[in-house]
Amino acid sequence: MSIQIAPSILAADFANLQKEVEMLNSSEADYIHVDIMDGLFVPNISFGLPVTEAIHRHASKPLDVHLMIMDPDRYLEAFRKVGAETISVHLEACPHLHRTLQAIQNLGAKSGVALNPHSPVELLSEVIQEIDIVCMMSVNPGYGGQKFIENTYQKISRLKDLIISKGAKTKIEIDGGVNLGNAPKLKEAGADILVAGSFVFNSANPVDTIKELKSI
Repeated sequence: MSIQIAPSILAADFANLQKEVEMLNSSEADYIHVDIMDGLFVPNISFGLPVTEAIHRHASKPLDVHLMIMDPDRYLEAFRKVGAETISVHLEACPHLHRTLQAIQNLGAKSGVALNPHSPVELLSEVIQEIDIVCMMSVNPGYGGQKFIENTYQKISRLKDLIISKGAKTKIEIDGGVNLGNAPKLKEAGADILVAGSFVFNSANPVDTIKELKSI
């Protein structure tokens, strides 16, 4: 099965956002990854509901919304209403993760859990069957263009083992520092979805770059 690609709109040209979304529509991308940052959970602020709604208005690809925010439960319904088809919350920001996952599913969205680099995959063992996508951070969240963390390969293998042992259907998404150099190894380790921001949008031809990632 071919790898799925989720270009991160955070790396796009915000002055030409509609054009960038239309470019992704014409590409082989499977999702549009939308990073929401609050300046509290992560040391950066990105954008919120109005921009997400604008992206959705022009997008023909499903929105994969990644909430890097404190107390994400407050905004689950609001992001679903503006077009989120997958909503990922951070394990580290959710004291009642099972309840949060149920809330996402009750809204009709796919449930996602993001893991910071320091968080072991074993923390998901009791809820893995409730998770559609695990968004494994391969950089520390908050900024684009960071260096890939090599320990990610080993974490993917452990997470894949956990998914299989629990009979779950969870997909593994890798977010941060993805490029053509590490993408084959990520797929080999068990990744299903690759998030790519700077590597796509800073390339000479983003559509071709997405196609190359897709064909690994």
